[in-house]
Amino acid sequence: MRLGLSLGYQTAWSTPADHLALAQEADRLGYSVVWAAEAYGSDSPSMLAWMAGQTERIDVGAAVMQIPARTPAATAMTAATIDALSGGRFRLGLGVSGPQVSEGWHGVRFAKPLARTREFVDIVKLAIARKEVAYHGEHYTLPLPDGPGKALRLGFHPPREHIPIYLAAVGPKNLELAGEIADGWLAVFYAPEFAEEQLASVRAGRAKVGKELAGFDVVPSVPVVIGDDVASCAELVRWYAALYVGGMGSREQNFYNQLATRMGYGDAARDVQDLYLAKRQRDAAAAVPMEFIDRTSLLGPKERIAERMREYAAAGVTTLSVTLFVADRDSGVQTLRTVAEALDLSGVGE
Repeated sequence: MRLGLSLGYQTAWSTPADHLALAQEADRLGYSVVWAAEAYGSDSPSMLAWMAGQTERIDVGAAVMQIPARTPAATAMTAATIDALSGGRFRLGLGVSGPQVSEGWHGVRFAKPLARTREFVDIVKLAIARKEVAYHGEHYTLPLPDGPGKALRLGFHPPREHIPIYLAAVGPKNLELAGEIADGWLAVFYAPEFAEEQLASVRAGRAKVGKELAGFDVVPSVPVVIGDDVASCAELVRWYAALYVGGMGSREQNFYNQLATRMGYGDAARDVQDLYLAKRQRDAAAAVPMEFIDRTSLLGPKERIAERMREYAAAGVTTLSVTLFVADRDSGVQTLRTVAEALDLSGVGE
């Protein structure tokens, strides 16, 4: 199992300089990849291109580039360009976002996300391989018929004809699609105790194209808090869990709430959502079960985290990407070091 660093996106309490310092430390420590995210603020490719020029070995990955935000061709251009700038260190993570962001921010209908994702990835692969991009799908048609457009190919030679593609997937059908068309899966709220059900969907997708799970990168983003008292560490993660389980999307369409329900926390997930949508965020955070937080996070002293890493590796994780819940840059650097030490202690590192 390898280590990754999930930086998220820029917030009121982070700066690009902070994120760069953490990426550089992860590079020095031998982490395999640093991921940047986007929602409706900072975008991931700008951050990744900037970090790629100031790191040496670590891969830079989009987790994610939003499918409704760009055309497939623009996505392929960006991916190929960052791959060239970084010397072949780019990983392309894709996701459909959610209906509120897709329709409210990008003006793109959210309907049929799986079919749109499949076509989007088809076109990206064609473009990056420098094949002529001619495509006739339900959602994308290139070139447009009855007009002056013509089928084109990417206008420069990137370092690789195939850039690793990852899908951010939560539901069973999306997991199966990831197994079928992608090189890896970007997971959230990944619990080793529940992983087999999710991996079964990925395996089903792999089987469709005659492949096994071997060689497929399973990449959960896992909150990490170092400390002697596990319950105190968990308190820092409560608000994050409540936001996703309670406040992401609508009451009718919250993928993370549905995931928590499939994991066996249906009553709690419903309570958290009711409280969050009633603008009682503090109560929503308090309603997140300690067990859910502990199962989906790395909490406590280094030795406990090392033991938990063994469980993640046994549950199919190939790249464990940590999300730092820290107060400042120095604490983040120290946490990265402790996590690397824990991986050494665990004996499951590559």
